[in-house]
Amino acid sequence: MNGQARVAKAKSHRDVRAWLWQAPLLVLLLWLGWHVLDWGLLKAVFRPDVEACRALEHHGACWGVVTEKWRWWLFGRYPAEAHWRPALTLLLWAGALALLIAPAWHGRLGTPGGRRSVAASLPLWLLGLALLGGGWAGLAPVESRLWGGLPLTVLLTVVSLGLSMPLAVVLAWARLSRRPWLSWPAAALIEVVRGAPLVMWLFMAAFLLPAVLPASWGVGPVGRVLMVTVVFSAAYAAETLRGSLRVVAGEQAEAAHVLGAGWWASQRLVILPQAFRTALPSLANHSIGVLKDTSLVMIVSLQELTGAMSVSLNGDPEWRPFFLEAYLVIALVYALMCLGVSALGRRLEQHYPALGYRQ
Repeated sequence: MNGQARVAKAKSHRDVRAWLWQAPLLVLLLWLGWHVLDWGLLKAVFRPDVEACRALEHHGACWGVVTEKWRWWLFGRYPAEAHWRPALTLLLWAGALALLIAPAWHGRLGTPGGRRSVAASLPLWLLGLALLGGGWAGLAPVESRLWGGLPLTVLLTVVSLGLSMPLAVVLAWARLSRRPWLSWPAAALIEVVRGAPLVMWLFMAAFLLPAVLPASWGVGPVGRVLMVTVVFSAAYAAETLRGSLRVVAGEQAEAAHVLGAGWWASQRLVILPQAFRTALPSLANHSIGVLKDTSLVMIVSLQELTGAMSVSLNGDPEWRPFFLEAYLVIALVYALMCLGVSALGRRLEQHYPALGYRQ
């Protein structure tokens, strides 16, 4: 009985000490929470009234800057009279993303229905791109340098990831090849691309590629940037896939060979699917990185979501002091998109676990 009493007393003392450590942290969190609520909601100005915002003297948030500038943030320098086109493009691309995500979310990517859903998304992407560019059905053409805002962010992310993955597979295969004329160029390309920051490659896309590419090709600034981001993304994804291929290729390749499968059949049906399953966590992280890296294109005068917000405030001295609220809104948009990619990655891991993994 005495032993039980001592144990209970010791546990009580531990609980008290833990509470004493946690209480100051709880008080600090409550204090911070109250001040954030007071600044962000109770004292905030939501109407686009710059004088009312100035009267706050930064003691309350000025969400009126969002009301005033949201069209610029969403569409960038796109002609104002044609804003319906990027708005419709966003709706089309949202439908295309839904067609891509639905089979992946429910674990039906490899089924006939899943493949049909993925194929059905392609016309929506192309139609949205055609709407942005114009020049058909009486639509005025709009140069790609005027594209901006959220449509440009989505375009850069989806095209960079969509085109870089097949290229990454080819680079990973080439680097693992026993033939030096394949492995050495692949290794050189990967190491050179990864050895320099994306900012440098973007400057090359802006200033070097126009001098190299024939003018008759008509490649605009968005096209040149995509050339760089696709290769940059592929170089990093190739190294991720190379590690996964090394993990699964040995015994699985031998088993496929015993069953009479050739190299291409074994890669397509056995090795590559398992390599992608093994690499899923890293590829999800890579996808989030590509999404966030789209904000770097503002240094070459393309106004994606972050760039459009920055330009809209820098060019308007009345609203420029309220940059904090603007950055918070843009950060929230990026956070929601990144959380969506992360949730999709976790869902894919559940439906397509790596070989030997048990949940």
